[in-house]
Amino acid sequence: MSGDGDGTHFTLLGSAGVLGIAELADHYRYPDDLGACWVRANMIASADGGATSAGTSGALGGDGDRAVFATLRALCDVVVVGAQTVRAENYSGVHFGAAERQARQRRGQAEVPPIAVLTRTGHLDHDAKLFAATEVPPLILTSSQAVEDTRTRLGSAAEVIDCSGAQSDSVDPHTALARLAERGLTRVLTEGGPAILGLLTAAGLLDELCLTVAPLLLGGVGGRIVAGAGEAHTAMTLEQALRDDHGYLYLRYVRRRGGGAG
Repeated sequence: MSGDGDGTHFTLLGSAGVLGIAELADHYRYPDDLGACWVRANMIASADGGATSAGTSGALGGDGDRAVFATLRALCDVVVVGAQTVRAENYSGVHFGAAERQARQRRGQAEVPPIAVLTRTGHLDHDAKLFAATEVPPLILTSSQAVEDTRTRLGSAAEVIDCSGAQSDSVDPHTALARLAERGLTRVLTEGGPAILGLLTAAGLLDELCLTVAPLLLGGVGGRIVAGAGEAHTAMTLEQALRDDHGYLYLRYVRRRGGGAG
């Protein structure tokens, strides 16, 4: 109810039928003919806003969430994550079967998207799954100050890219996306963590948020899906809402043009 008659209207979202996993890709297509990066985030939170359980986001998920996760990865050109998320979630490279590879080939994409890690220091364990369990070397998007040391430590295990802007000791998100676009990696999927989403949101670079709401309450002191030193107001439009048989909600928000970060 609107209470004070302020003109607010509520719409009960209906169902147009049941979707199978194979049909998810049609509902999560990237815009066509991208000339620059389109940045999509995929995150999960509990009904009371908790972003992790026992230190990881994966503990919140179910079968439907994993299906959406796999679909979003299958559609992207590159998966962007922060170094803290790589360590906490023990990230490896992306792995696909024959069907996903063929579908990507038909779309003109590489068979497997690389993982791109945003890290100011470049401090990543050379023996981590990120480097040992992957078909394609990850991209390390780091600062000017850390480039040479990171290249020396990682060698051929990764492509290390200078992504500093005016400040040589930090990663500039605009520069990082420009470097990805130069490589034809315009369909960007970021899987966090919260600091990376905060960085992209504050810079007005997050175009889309795919949010899974898990049907549970966490309580405690767990963080949110977006973190940062200050507020960054970004107006979003709800484009799609799905649910599964286990009560999970899958919400897709797109940034409202003219309603960027403030």
